[in-house]
Amino acid sequence: MQVHRGLEHLPAFRNAVITIGTFDGVHKGHQEIIASLKETAAEVSGETVILTFHPHPRQVVRGAEERVSLLTTLDEKIELLRLQGVDHLVVIPFTVEFSQMSAEEYVSEFLVRRFAPHTIIIGYDHRFGRNRSGDFRLLEALGERFSFRVREIPERVLDLLKVSSTRIREALLSGQPVVAAECLGYRYFFEGTVVRGQQIGRTLGFPTANIHVADPEKLIPADGIYAVRVVVDGSERNAMMSIGFRPTVGGKDRWIEVNILDFSGDLYGATLRVFLEAYLRPELRFDSLDALKEQIERDRVNTINILEP
Repeated sequence: MQVHRGLEHLPAFRNAVITIGTFDGVHKGHQEIIASLKETAAEVSGETVILTFHPHPRQVVRGAEERVSLLTTLDEKIELLRLQGVDHLVVIPFTVEFSQMSAEEYVSEFLVRRFAPHTIIIGYDHRFGRNRSGDFRLLEALGERFSFRVREIPERVLDLLKVSSTRIREALLSGQPVVAAECLGYRYFFEGTVVRGQQIGRTLGFPTANIHVADPEKLIPADGIYAVRVVVDGSERNAMMSIGFRPTVGGKDRWIEVNILDFSGDLYGATLRVFLEAYLRPELRFDSLDALKEQIERDRVNTINILEP
């Protein structure tokens, strides 16, 4: 897959079959659209082209008042789309100026002039241009003028998109990673850098890697204790993870801590990828560190039973 960041130096696409969207999560609904995109491109000996926007349009249009929580960072989205076998991904810088293009300009000056599409695959409820004035009917009418075809994403798939995105976020924010994985078609994951913490876990006999996720828009799952797998030195290892404020020790900041089972070594500064496997329990406040240690041992046993059945 060729990734084009911006609109400069785009190649001359061959019978471009295009679809447009945020593709956050690249979940099963998105995957169905991509399958249709590839099938159509094969019919016309064309290339598949996905147009996506960065930053998220809502963030630009609504400004600081709109907090966007994304299932995938841009780099993660690129990685997942590459696995789908797309020919081209164009990452379009979304600006206030871009949002002010009229619907007709959006089609003629953006889609047609930049991509010369053979076919545009879009949903019946897709809106584009200033004040979201453009719709599927306008695209069909302009398709006749500019000699491109328009295909509609079935309502069933669009409903799946809406349900999946909402359901995935709700599942992750309510401690249901298995449900999220069913909708995504893969295990939800995030990456972060190992930073120094207070080393409380080490004093309890369960040293943890404290993970800092740099992208503030990346959705972090609900507070609680999880069974996870962590990629260390290119291989997955079993681990348990805590997300929360560490109430037993009077914590005030939210931390992500991972205890990698049967592992010893210095991970400071390393980048770890964490895959969610199962939710074990909510974060609790214990009366003593001994009580906390006993519970962590139970969590360790439960993690082993889940990840090593």
